[in-house]
Amino acid sequence: MHYPKFLNPNDTIGICAPSAGVGSKLENYEIAYNALNKHFTIKETAHVRVDGLRSASAVVRANEVMELAEDPMVKMVLCARGGDFLFEILPHLDFEKMAKNPKWYMGASDPTSMLYCLTTKFDIATLYGLSASSFDVEHEYITNGIKLMQGHLIAQHNYIYYQKPDYNAKKIIYDQKVCYQLNQPSIHISGRLIGGCIDVIRNIINTPYDGTKAFINRYKNDGIIWFFDNYGLSAEDFYLTLLQMKYAGYFEGTKAIINGRTIFPSSFTGMSYFEALTSAIDDVAIINDADIGHTIPRMTLINGAYATINAKNENFTIIFELK
Repeated sequence: MHYPKFLNPNDTIGICAPSAGVGSKLENYEIAYNALNKHFTIKETAHVRVDGLRSASAVVRANEVMELAEDPMVKMVLCARGGDFLFEILPHLDFEKMAKNPKWYMGASDPTSMLYCLTTKFDIATLYGLSASSFDVEHEYITNGIKLMQGHLIAQHNYIYYQKPDYNAKKIIYDQKVCYQLNQPSIHISGRLIGGCIDVIRNIINTPYDGTKAFINRYKNDGIIWFFDNYGLSAEDFYLTLLQMKYAGYFEGTKAIINGRTIFPSSFTGMSYFEALTSAIDDVAIINDADIGHTIPRMTLINGAYATINAKNENFTIIFELK
């Protein structure tokens, strides 16, 4: 696994919008921009502040990613926000060039397809959990994310309270007690971490941008720890997606699966997400309702890193090793 150089103070971060632009939440983005600018120099591509489901055409969005990828002054490429259509730009990205000049690529949600391809196919570690727009709040999880960007591999622990899933909430209120669900009394396990937004991963399966099987084979001696951020799949769709991945051989050598909280939970049969997990995959450690994904606070994870997980009595810790 190739780990790009972590950031030093005042290093340049390139912000681009490979999916949606930030125009609909420009005030929040300005707060986030200023927060990042206290630590780093910012280079912003032309269409970041556009409003709409797509910041630009697929070709233009890909070109702006490549502009940052090929700029030697840019030490990290940070996605402005999530969205729905990053998948369109994949044929227009030059992954070979991106891999020859490794730097950190970071995002959350829709950018999964780009991050996942870089990690599984090209062995480039990537960062999942925060977009440029995420830095508009003050919380320990943001501080930890910045520390991780700078190479301080802190042990991340579960938080005590989280915000009730509400994508359009005007005010952040951490009033829900964190309650991890485990299928074992305690879990102490190490392995190679991979994952992202499962709504996106299922679109990648068996496409040219999917290196899952080769990745699993490369790290079979480590074993695999999956993490999933479920944006809006119903419990039933989540269950069927897990079965699809299982039938495709994606869970061979898997030691554990960590699943975050779903921001738009639903079920038409009464199935829970924990039931979906334990029904689909019954022979690995399961950790559900983790501090991962679209609800906040959330952890920043290193795709491709070796991770050690400790979980017991609703307590959770993850520690990364760069090997």
